[in-house]
Amino acid sequence: MGSAAITEKPHAVCIPYPAQGHINPMLKLSKILHYRGFHITFVNTEFNHKRLLKSRGANALDGLAAFRFETIPDGLPESDVEATQDIPSLCESTRKHCLAPFRKLLRKLNDTSSSNVPPVTCVVSDGVMSFTLDAAAELGIPNVLFWTTSACGFMGYVQCCRLIEKDLTPLKDASYLTNGYLDTVIDWIPGMKGIRLKDLPSFVRTTDPDDNILDFLVVECERAQKASAVIFNTFDVLEQEVLDALSSQFPRIFSIGPLHLLLNQIPNNDYKLIGSNLWKEEAGCLEWLEKKEPNSVVYVNFGSITVMTSNQLIEFAWGLANSHQTFLWIIRPDLVEGDSAILPSEFLAETKERGLLASWCAQEQVLSHPSIGGFLTHSGWNSTIESMCGGIPLISWPFFAEQQTNCRYSCTEWGLGMEIEGDVNRAQIESLVRELMTGVEGRELKQKAAEWKKLAEEATRASTGSSYVNLDKLIDLVLLSARVG
Repeated sequence: MGSAAITEKPHAVCIPYPAQGHINPMLKLSKILHYRGFHITFVNTEFNHKRLLKSRGANALDGLAAFRFETIPDGLPESDVEATQDIPSLCESTRKHCLAPFRKLLRKLNDTSSSNVPPVTCVVSDGVMSFTLDAAAELGIPNVLFWTTSACGFMGYVQCCRLIEKDLTPLKDASYLTNGYLDTVIDWIPGMKGIRLKDLPSFVRTTDPDDNILDFLVVECERAQKASAVIFNTFDVLEQEVLDALSSQFPRIFSIGPLHLLLNQIPNNDYKLIGSNLWKEEAGCLEWLEKKEPNSVVYVNFGSITVMTSNQLIEFAWGLANSHQTFLWIIRPDLVEGDSAILPSEFLAETKERGLLASWCAQEQVLSHPSIGGFLTHSGWNSTIESMCGGIPLISWPFFAEQQTNCRYSCTEWGLGMEIEGDVNRAQIESLVRELMTGVEGRELKQKAAEWKKLAEEATRASTGSSYVNLDKLIDLVLLSARVG
């Protein structure tokens, strides 16, 4: 492609928050924009870029013309650990240290003497990477914030400032975590009926009056008002009330998901060559599933950040074993806090004929496999919406952030699953897994999941689906607005 042709392309710089659950949806959106005619520069941190190359190979980021990868430092000390960095430290560091290198990168991309890419015409950044707004404003180009949470999760974050003002958070002391205070109903959040304090993002449970994460979230939500648009990986019918409420608070709201359903419509296998998993996938998972009966396997995965104690790991293990269900369990090397994830030899012996353990997998493919009948999950948003699109009911064990909100909506509003209540114990796990896979409630949840799957497919239907139409509007009215102007 000659230089004359390439300068005609709009150029989107896409930058995710540097954690697995944020990188995945941003890369999906970047591929969709590339297919729609954009030159893409995808910006990882140096730390995650190295992990990506290690997990996927030196050529993992090649294969698409007009799709390039760049890096900026995250401001944290060098590390070779194969794990997500400490979230509070990462939030503080990106806020303080990433604007300058991001500005420098944009200058480099726009330097016609040394760059053979078209000028940058828009920025798509993670919702909690709002430092990009300053850089985009200096160039006079649109900056869209992509909140990779659910819309209800984002609405929970938006309340942080008011919760502080009403003295509902930080908590007075640790006793408030167990004395019933978290059951307080918050009845003033628009679009969220009957929500309790415990259902809001977990950061409100702090007892620290100077909590950095709370302050970070207050600032990021306030800055979202300055964005050209705020977008979500959700669809209208699923979160209509919350989306309507957000539309009255923010300039432009677009629901453009589920993104993987939009991406799967693209008739180009080259997009599959570029992956985003920071851990090496074990291909044997899919081969193992091929040998299983439909709806017979419980998939267990607590995401990329959740950690648990050794005792919790053992309780989950014996709960699965005692349920006598077939399972695929993803156990990251860093899943157990401060220790290695070692399972009892008796558990391994008892379940060797019906269980498969792996360190990571291609989750989207797993959840769309016909042998999967249920999902034991942390209720991260990617996991929740991928489960829904697979028609898979779930058991929820939320860990942190807006996973508590996703759990509440999944189990109470959407009829998708059941929650693990209180401390993890094998008897409860056994009972819930059996019910999910073989019980009456499990069948009802499966039917509801199938209904949501159909609605998600309708939302992403080419030309007429609500998310498809919203994506067209986002591109035409926002991302291309600088060029039109």
